[in-house]
Amino acid sequence: MEALDYHAEERRKAEFDVEEMKIVWAGSRQAYEISDRVARLVASDPVFRKDNRTMLSRKDLFKDTLRKAAHAWKRIIELRLSEEEASKLRFFIDQPVFTDLHWGMFIPAIKGQGNEEQQQKWLPMAYKMQIIGCYAQTELGHGSNVQGLETTATFDPETDEFVIHSPTLTSSKWWPGGLGKVSTHALVYARLITHGQDHGVHGFIVQLRSLDDHLPLPGITVGDIGMKFGSGAYNSMDNGVLRFDHVRIPRDQMLMGVSQVTREGKFMQSDVPRQLVYGTMVYVRQKIVADASSALSRAVCIATRYSVVRRQFGSHNGGPETQVIDYKTQQSRLFPLLASAYAFRFVG
Repeated sequence: MEALDYHAEERRKAEFDVEEMKIVWAGSRQAYEISDRVARLVASDPVFRKDNRTMLSRKDLFKDTLRKAAHAWKRIIELRLSEEEASKLRFFIDQPVFTDLHWGMFIPAIKGQGNEEQQQKWLPMAYKMQIIGCYAQTELGHGSNVQGLETTATFDPETDEFVIHSPTLTSSKWWPGGLGKVSTHALVYARLITHGQDHGVHGFIVQLRSLDDHLPLPGITVGDIGMKFGSGAYNSMDNGVLRFDHVRIPRDQMLMGVSQVTREGKFMQSDVPRQLVYGTMVYVRQKIVADASSALSRAVCIATRYSVVRRQFGSHNGGPETQVIDYKTQQSRLFPLLASAYAFRFVG
């Protein structure tokens, strides 16, 4: 039986240039070409298959995620992909993974809040994935209310170190992606205390696991928080819990691009607005809007295409039934969501 392409007929009736709209959606012609090329690369690679994802147990799903992350890194190196191309490749794999936090939060935080010396030290290792980082801000007791965080970083002038500590149960870091099983380091946000004075929340680079055997370092309790709701969904991510028992780190592991502590323990604020401490989180909030558009656009695209193909009721004189997309009640549900996908895209 010859297949009917109902989608082609619907596209023919469009009152705008579909090809030009693809470029508007991508942001530029170059971005569209990169997106199209990388999407085909991912779709043609059997390692990146995802049709069985909802059938896997969480353990098998996580193994599958690690395999895809390793293969993605291999392909990025082999093909010498640019940073933009590599980002697109990770996006089209469409499976939340620890590298999302490494590239999307850990590295940007060091770039945005570390001083030049810290960037020169940590970024080369992070770019080569010799260390794998996560973003440990959210706690069991406080998330978006960053000022309410309870983890402390107390400066010890005798040893030139910060003492990172979780004083309460609610100060446990809770939910950071990549923390549960994979990350070797974390950007830890804690209350900076010098000479008994609380200077508010600042960021600190803290090693969590040994680079030799991957075991947690002394004073660190870390683990995976377990299953999340949904079949597949975010269960591919090792969201974790983390507690500190008076863990000592060198003074120069405080991110010092915005403010710093001297050898004598004096807190010094730079001319850079202190709000930049939250810059990484604001950036991620923007990304969430853009990602919401991507998720919504895929869902509404599938629903709309199916509504074009699916026919139900309304047959007259033996002719075909009415396309579901032609029912006003169907349109009233799909079209506002379609419009929202575009709105979130442009805002994000």
